[in-house]
Amino acid sequence: MISLDRLHRPVLVLNASYEPINICAARRALVLVMKGVASTEEHSAHAVHSSRAMIKLPSVIRLLEYRRIPHQSRALSRKNIMMRDRYTCQYCAKVLPAAELTLDHVVPRSRAGETSWENLVACCHPCNNRKGNRTPEEAGMKLHKAPKPYSLHTSRHLMRLLGKSDDQWRKYLFY
Repeated sequence: MISLDRLHRPVLVLNASYEPINICAARRALVLVMKGVASTEEHSAHAVHSSRAMIKLPSVIRLLEYRRIPHQSRALSRKNIMMRDRYTCQYCAKVLPAAELTLDHVVPRSRAGETSWENLVACCHPCNNRKGNRTPEEAGMKLHKAPKPYSLHTSRHLMRLLGKSDDQWRKYLFY
């Protein structure tokens, strides 16, 4: 039986020019390779087995045809905000596990603050409680780093952070 964890492992996707453009699940990467849309550049230590074959899962794939990538966007999610902020409370600068952090709306939602890249920061529970339904200025608190909108730089930053767990990605994430 195939471990589903293996099929959900992140795989770095390179354009035909070897430029990192995305991260996908191993399952999707395997489909792209088997369809002939991509080739495997690096294999992971994991494999999937059928009754007749064993296939090593990719760690890095490269598209065979160059794809022009329009303005990139990434899902606004708790995980992506935590990674952007490096699991650091943006008020007290403590690095904490994800379970000990919350998302804080810099401008509270009750004051028309949007749920956006520019208004969300990682925040520890004590700082979030202290800030409450106020702006940082009103609460006498200062942001460690102002939240930034999603950009190509943010995308590369997230890829580098994910790549720290996979040595095979490093040579492709040189920027």
